[in-house]
Amino acid sequence: MEFDKQQIITALQKVADPLTGNDIISSRLVENLLTEGQNISFNLVLSPSHNSYKGTLNFSCIAAINQLYPQAEVHIHVVSKAPSAEKPASRFKNVIAVASGKGGVGKSTVAVNLALGLKALGARVGLLDADLYGPSLPTMFGLQNARPRIDESEGKPKIVPIEKFGIPTISIGYIIDAEQAVVLRGPRLGAILKQFFEDCIWPDLDYLVIDLPPGTGDVQLSLIQTVAVTGVVMVTTPQEVALADAIKGMNMFLLPNVNVPILGVVENMAWFSPAELPNNKYYIFGQGGGKKLALMSNTMLLGQIPLVQSIREGGDSGKPAMLGEEEQTKEAFLNVAKNVARQIAVRNELIAPTQKIEVKS
Repeated sequence: MEFDKQQIITALQKVADPLTGNDIISSRLVENLLTEGQNISFNLVLSPSHNSYKGTLNFSCIAAINQLYPQAEVHIHVVSKAPSAEKPASRFKNVIAVASGKGGVGKSTVAVNLALGLKALGARVGLLDADLYGPSLPTMFGLQNARPRIDESEGKPKIVPIEKFGIPTISIGYIIDAEQAVVLRGPRLGAILKQFFEDCIWPDLDYLVIDLPPGTGDVQLSLIQTVAVTGVVMVTTPQEVALADAIKGMNMFLLPNVNVPILGVVENMAWFSPAELPNNKYYIFGQGGGKKLALMSNTMLLGQIPLVQSIREGGDSGKPAMLGEEEQTKEAFLNVAKNVARQIAVRNELIAPTQKIEVKS
């Protein structure tokens, strides 16, 4: 019998990291998973803080796999990492691009609440608003009049991201007036985006969430040339017209010379539930668009977000839905965050890191 790596990873996701409470896959404690005949082997990468938990983790991993494959011989190699070795070469362990084929599908709402959902799971998260023509982040975080601080301690002026809700953020909306039109050609857009990465003092982050503009334009191309994108979250609404545009946006990332993995699909405005009848679902925009897109990209439906008034109110008032009191929407966005974290853990286990792309005209 041939062992299925994906099933093994799913089994190990039931084992918790005793230091954080997150599963050992999303905590990236598992490396070099191999199967050969009846043997399953992998490295369990532990910090000095895990010393007292080595035995427990070892037995828990074996039990989880043997519950799935009783006949398997499980070989676990405990690898110790010094604190200095655990620090990543990049400040961003994972870069998540949130994309859509067209505007108006709630991409910025998903990006903001995804970042807050990952933060609620205990991760270090940053948020970069790459929608340079129509920045939404200042409004959605209640930072319309905020201006970033400039730090010259390194001998060169650098921008300090503005932190709110425990998340460092940057947006062109912090630099220009709200009413000011952004009239820029492609090369200048690319230069600004590059500044947001290279001339900002970002802290070390587990996830940097990037809110992209809709479509497949200069910002998208500049992004994949500037930074290695771990994966893309596609946002669509259920109706066919939105799905048709989302397919085009998705296919750009799947081009052979781009090859950025699609982590999954979020279906926004999946149904309407009035506040007085929260259990009622009215499929105003149809059904099934998110599942269709997920099947076409050979990935998963990360979650369905209902169309409820509190989401709009939270975005307009600077208190996103993840921080509100409406449990239905909080649970929906938190579910998306959990699925994204799992997808990234699986993606990092099974696929080599994404490389920056050289796009030739």
